[in-house]
Amino acid sequence: MRPSSAAQTLRAIAGHDAVWLGAAAALGMAGGRSGRRAALRGIGSVAIVSALHHAMVKPAARNARPVRDAFPALFPRPGTASLPSSPLAPAAAFASGVALESPRYGLVALPFAAGLAAVRGRTGPVHRARVATGLAIGVGAALLTCRWWPVKPEAAAAAAPPRRPAPVLAGGKGLHVVVNPSSGTSWTQDTAEALKELLPEAELTVFEPGDDLVALLDAAARRAVEENGALGVCGGDGTVNTGSATAVRHRVPLAVFPGGTFNHFAVDLGNQTLEDVARAIHAGDAVVADVGRATSSTTEAAGSAPGEQQLFLNTFSIGVYSELVHARERLERRIGKWPALTVGLVKVLATGTPLSVVINGRPRRIWLLFAGNGVYHPAGFAPTYRTQLDDGLLDVRAVEAGTPLARTRLLLAVLTGTLHNSRVLRTAQVRRLELEVREGEPHFAYDGEVTESTYRRLILDKLPKAVTLYRPADQDQWLR
Repeated sequence: MRPSSAAQTLRAIAGHDAVWLGAAAALGMAGGRSGRRAALRGIGSVAIVSALHHAMVKPAARNARPVRDAFPALFPRPGTASLPSSPLAPAAAFASGVALESPRYGLVALPFAAGLAAVRGRTGPVHRARVATGLAIGVGAALLTCRWWPVKPEAAAAAAPPRRPAPVLAGGKGLHVVVNPSSGTSWTQDTAEALKELLPEAELTVFEPGDDLVALLDAAARRAVEENGALGVCGGDGTVNTGSATAVRHRVPLAVFPGGTFNHFAVDLGNQTLEDVARAIHAGDAVVADVGRATSSTTEAAGSAPGEQQLFLNTFSIGVYSELVHARERLERRIGKWPALTVGLVKVLATGTPLSVVINGRPRRIWLLFAGNGVYHPAGFAPTYRTQLDDGLLDVRAVEAGTPLARTRLLLAVLTGTLHNSRVLRTAQVRRLELEVREGEPHFAYDGEVTESTYRRLILDKLPKAVTLYRPADQDQWLR
């Protein structure tokens, strides 16, 4: 039976990678953060199928067609050699990748792959076998992406409730919010209007070029203390870091509004939207979280401040880590997280220089050292998320430079997804760590912001449950 024109159109559309690029772009623009992650996993799955097609199946298909090659007039060669049920494999890969990351969006993508499978399966047992092969290849490609990029759970990180309940701020009365519109791409005039509509009684202060962010936050925190209210901050992770240090110093609850490009801490906390935070403020729902602390040693050289402290909510790092993160984030939305990580790693290793350090009394040569405020996942040096905000631990990961062929082994381990088992990566979960940089530029970075430090010796530890943070109660119910 000749396929219908609709079926032929369906097959033709599914056979072009451009349709998946378009679908990924549409999902990324319309679906928010979870949509972007689903789109990246979907298109990454299609890329694996395409690579398999061109590297393995296409040459094999050419070699398997001697009769067609001998009689080209009778058996014209198609434009491309076919992967078993080639239109179905990328369709299954994209739909499965999207479903792995976001079942909600997967429900939209899966019917297309199912419809294509039904069309292909009507033409006899041989084609049914090809359909099964195409499905297996597509689903396998999607599952393979998890080796490099584990699926992030939908639930927010676990955290305990505060000993002293956070104040209920109806309409936002008593809430003093400092907004940094230069933190990322999320802040617009519509965002300002949304905040005013959600919290009409809150006081908003917008950071302008030339302002002192610390001074603005200190003033807002003092007013919040006087009114038995709370401090609010809207911006990226660097702004949230400064806001959390202010909240700890003044012992005032903090409302974190996602207003940056990536909003790593807000996402871990469970504050995905402005509405999430406003709901928690109206109800007085809050949790407590640990804060990481770096204290310069009292034996520093002249010119530095002994005992100087810097807090961090997400990560501390030295070496090429901050350069790697910035290189990855510049490319992530275009080519996906792990391809961007690989490209960034090649660049920073080509130009970077290892550091000679002493870690808890042991000399080391390292490319980078990462210390997370809490245990991060996945394993390796590209952590993505936490499952607990008050575990009392520092998640330390160092990439060694002293082993033979360290750069080559590091790249191979990243490409094969085996870094967590590689000898170039050292990991530990500790409550305290002493660090001294003997040779090389320290480039200490806190929550991704590099500091111009003059000191070289640090003690890293935690302030347990040091900051009270608003988040909606239904995020806690996810975890029960």
